[in-house]
Amino acid sequence: MSHDLVTSLRPLLTAEASAEAYASGVEPGDLEQAVWLRLLERLQADGPPHDPHRWLRSAVRTEARRTRRTARDERPYGTEPAGAAEHEPEQLALTAARHRALRDAVRRLPGRCPRLLEALLSPRDLTYREIAGELGISQGSLGPERSRCLGCLRRLLTPEVAAR
Repeated sequence: MSHDLVTSLRPLLTAEASAEAYASGVEPGDLEQAVWLRLLERLQADGPPHDPHRWLRSAVRTEARRTRRTARDERPYGTEPAGAAEHEPEQLALTAARHRALRDAVRRLPGRCPRLLEALLSPRDLTYREIAGELGISQGSLGPERSRCLGCLRRLLTPEVAAR
């Protein structure tokens, strides 16, 4: 594409694209890019247009109409696409892998932290009183102990999360 043609058309294209973009629901820069592409295709196939300014105005309107038609025909899903459901095999496998990684990290914790966090993660949904009874500690010390254990777990998992 000739440098003179680009230089002479750029201000007009910017103005035309800005004027048409809002109504067509597209960013002005995207509309400009589409028209530059059309011009390149035109130059390759037929050479430069006889009246570049008129051609450019027409091309901007054509691209804006095409964008409006596309937006009208393409509708977003009301719900997630079929492949994104939480009970799909891929999602179930990823969830299971995250749970395994968490349980592995919990087992590597020091002291009674593994037993405490396993009790907290238990599907039985134990109360603090039940957990304190299982671990043989007072219910009052369960909160501070839990905080220390979660801090250890956080420090243990931070390098693994950062590595991903």
